[in-house]
Amino acid sequence: MPDIAKRFPENPLLSPTDLPPSSPGLHIACLLNPGVFQFQNKTWLLVRVAERPHQNEIALSFPVLTETGETQIMEIPLNDADLIATDARVIKYKGVDYLTTLSHLRLLCSDDGVKFYEPEGYPKLFGSGRLETFGVEDCRVTLLDGQYYLTFTAVSESGVAVGMKTTSDWKNFSSHGLVLPPHNKDCAIFEQKVNGLYYMLHRPSSVDLGGNYIWLAESPDGIHWGNHKCIIKTRPGKWDGARVGAGAAPIKTEKGWLEIYHGATLEHRYCLGAFLMDLDDPSKVIARTDEPIMEPLERYETSGFFGHVVFTNGHIVEPDGDTITLYYGAADEFVCGARFSIREILATLDR
Repeated sequence: MPDIAKRFPENPLLSPTDLPPSSPGLHIACLLNPGVFQFQNKTWLLVRVAERPHQNEIALSFPVLTETGETQIMEIPLNDADLIATDARVIKYKGVDYLTTLSHLRLLCSDDGVKFYEPEGYPKLFGSGRLETFGVEDCRVTLLDGQYYLTFTAVSESGVAVGMKTTSDWKNFSSHGLVLPPHNKDCAIFEQKVNGLYYMLHRPSSVDLGGNYIWLAESPDGIHWGNHKCIIKTRPGKWDGARVGAGAAPIKTEKGWLEIYHGATLEHRYCLGAFLMDLDDPSKVIARTDEPIMEPLERYETSGFFGHVVFTNGHIVEPDGDTITLYYGAADEFVCGARFSIREILATLDR
């Protein structure tokens, strides 16, 4: 099956040089998959901005946050025998894992969905406290009952977990701490209740038993979650054989809840696929795409900070009810846009 994404001709929409760094001494290495929402008749992106110091030939340097929110620069000689730096994203030093960049979340908006700018008066969202010392990443945004729910990855030496904030005006936020403990990420809340309950997709992980699968949880209040069920597993030897994870909030269609998700191979090639859940019982998966609906093909998707990656956290369903405008991260460096037809995606599903 061919890739069915209709990419924006303007891609990439955002590159690291398009935004200023958050503080002197840092530069933006990557712009990654944004959360997406509509607010005040504009399209908004909550972009993950990954920063680090300029690198040199003798040492590897990277920032971390202290528990009080101050940025501390760590520097390790490249010839240090205790340094393992085979991955552009993660290093290990003296048995401890660190990220090579420090991420925060930054708001941008657009009148046409193509040209984005950073508006005045809106805060940047940085990690805070001991459970976010390695930053905050990959936010999904859900509008439900007049509140925007932000679920994001909170990273620290204690692990990777899911944090949550809520807001109604994007200037004042209520923090709900960690709603899912390590190791967990890829959390997307449904934009409607089902039988009076809130639902979310999430991705707990295990390195020893089980795998990187998509799970479903429910909640009476949108904060406390339980009744977890595994609903989508990896498929060995296929494009989603190593790990799978949710994209944005599922889309309600006549056929069921449609979810666009990412899958990766053991070689870390990331593509997008889709699956369909029952409208009344989302734990029942009705259908799933056998092949990707989008894969890294363009130069800006195959070459970058970490190549051969397309990864989405957000989309908008257009007024025609069929067109999805999807924003995605490409090669862990650029923000891009593409459009899909819901009808076309549904036609690719295998029941």
